[in-house]
Amino acid sequence: MGRPREFDVDHALECALTLFRQKGYEGTSLSDLTEAMGINRPSLYAAFGNKEELFRKACDRYAEGPAAFLNSALNEPTARAVVQRVLYGTVDAITDPSGPVGCLSVTGALACGDESDSVRQDLCSRRMKFQCELKQRFERAVIEGDLPPTASPDDLARYVATIYQGMTVQASSGACAESLRRVADIAMKAWPEPLETK
Repeated sequence: MGRPREFDVDHALECALTLFRQKGYEGTSLSDLTEAMGINRPSLYAAFGNKEELFRKACDRYAEGPAAFLNSALNEPTARAVVQRVLYGTVDAITDPSGPVGCLSVTGALACGDESDSVRQDLCSRRMKFQCELKQRFERAVIEGDLPPTASPDDLARYVATIYQGMTVQASSGACAESLRRVADIAMKAWPEPLETK
């Protein structure tokens, strides 16, 4: 047996990520992946495991790359600044002309059947993790007086998650950046003001 063909693992993973963002998990076949990544199936299995494991690695890569702004937004000094960065950052990320439209964590498994339920559950878990982190950040904002004491961190986190996930679906349906920024503008107008303006 000859030696397996060498290839750039990072580049191959980026190619897989782009393809999954374009076609979703179910819409992407192994043949699509090997062609886009420039490798054969044995090399794909050896480097990444099966298709599901490759998809999870692509999701991790997405979280560290195009979607990294979500986690860094949590470090903003006020709850309002957190939400602004999440919403306007989402618009920029999902309408970036240099990549596929939409968000992998939202659209990656929208059409998954029963056989891909573990993928759908994994993406749901990733989305819920961020929503929980938002809730914790808003709980801190209430304690600090940045949000009114009557504010519900849980409801606010769900509100923000619903807006940014909805914008992702809209982008996948052809909504432009300008129209999605107007949605973000409306969401920010509805955001509760702190008890005292500092």
